[in-house]
Amino acid sequence: MKYPVENQPFDYLTDDSRICDDRCAFVLTEQNFRYLETIKKKKNVKILSPKIVQDIYDIKNLKIVGITGTNGKTTTSAAIYSILLDLGVKTAFQGSRGLFINDEKIAKKTHTTPPILTTLYHMYLAKKAGCEFFIMEVSSHAIAQKRIESLDFKLKIFTNITQDHLDYHGSFEEYMRIKSGFFMDDALKLINKDAKKIDFNIKNTYTYALDVPASFNILAYSLNNGITAVIKHFETQEEFHSPLYGFFNLYNITAAIAAVKLITNYSLFEICAKVENFAGVGGRMEAVSQRPLVIVDFAHTPDGMEKVLDSLKEKKISIVFGAGGERDKSKRVMMGRVANRYAKKIYLTNDNPRSEDPISIINDIKKGILDTKKLKVIPDRKEAIYEAVSELEDEEILMILGKGDEEYIEINKQKIPFDDREVVRAIMKEKFNR
Repeated sequence: MKYPVENQPFDYLTDDSRICDDRCAFVLTEQNFRYLETIKKKKNVKILSPKIVQDIYDIKNLKIVGITGTNGKTTTSAAIYSILLDLGVKTAFQGSRGLFINDEKIAKKTHTTPPILTTLYHMYLAKKAGCEFFIMEVSSHAIAQKRIESLDFKLKIFTNITQDHLDYHGSFEEYMRIKSGFFMDDALKLINKDAKKIDFNIKNTYTYALDVPASFNILAYSLNNGITAVIKHFETQEEFHSPLYGFFNLYNITAAIAAVKLITNYSLFEICAKVENFAGVGGRMEAVSQRPLVIVDFAHTPDGMEKVLDSLKEKKISIVFGAGGERDKSKRVMMGRVANRYAKKIYLTNDNPRSEDPISIINDIKKGILDTKKLKVIPDRKEAIYEAVSELEDEEILMILGKGDEEYIEINKQKIPFDDREVVRAIMKEKFNR
């Protein structure tokens, strides 16, 4: 990819040695360092560091907020973005949903955290649009691969850590070490004190919690018809209301309120007043149908599944889910155990099997499902959703987990168009004319 620049002796920036020509400057990063000698052989190609690119794009005054954690990154980031916009603050948001600037979608979703040059160009676009803040999701892969090199964060947020990405990191201990590495500097930090502990530099650190004393505490809450809660920050207390479902979203909203308080001069009252305007993120506890109630969510880890299912544990739950191929296999049996514990009916199916045998993935999950009477195996995801909807009884709800707002299913290196939400809508129209 080439990104344009102005008032320079070159017209573009690129981090791809294959397309770098005499009109481009080459941005040398941790990912492409091995191609340095190749670039040196090209005549008249200037080699730049990401830090120099920040000067070229004049983005050093942009205030960057980075959110990392196994779960909650997207919702917390989007909530911060929403609250800031509602407060009249020009803001950009980059993450798994794409790039948004001042309430307009600019780029489609790719990586949770893109390569550093892409992020810097996105920041340049945000600066041109007059943004004061740049909110970004930070994945563990991006930390490990130094895809955030050269960035100075105004605030770093930790949501939680549970088992995920062990196929990449090798062990949970290494995963924790990578996450902890993001919080070792002197930057302003916001840490979920109720979450499993990571290491962090206590300097400039604030905390949020429900169960233990923290800088931001939830004193009381109700999860009926959304979230109503009272948050306390030192001597100040305020009530807020959110239309979102679930106990886990109480944490996400608390983190968002705390973040906005730490990075702006707005009062806690002004911030809390904007919370109810945030309706959530597509594919995250998204109610695609109300009658019957069908909810689509991105949860694809044991902890993520437990959080969304526990939030509706008073209901009779049917669940459609699978597990991604060529990823951490150890979590599959645990996902089966979670489904076994919470669901009345279980439909095991495909979820991006990639080049792995779908039946092998399903068999791994089945090992955690002791009550096989509640289980059906339907590898075709569309068929599984159709049967699950068809068999819903009164007062039952259907949870379709794993893919959220993804618009494809990946099978044998092919990305086939597929959206759980669109499948449900088509079924509703066919069966109920809705």
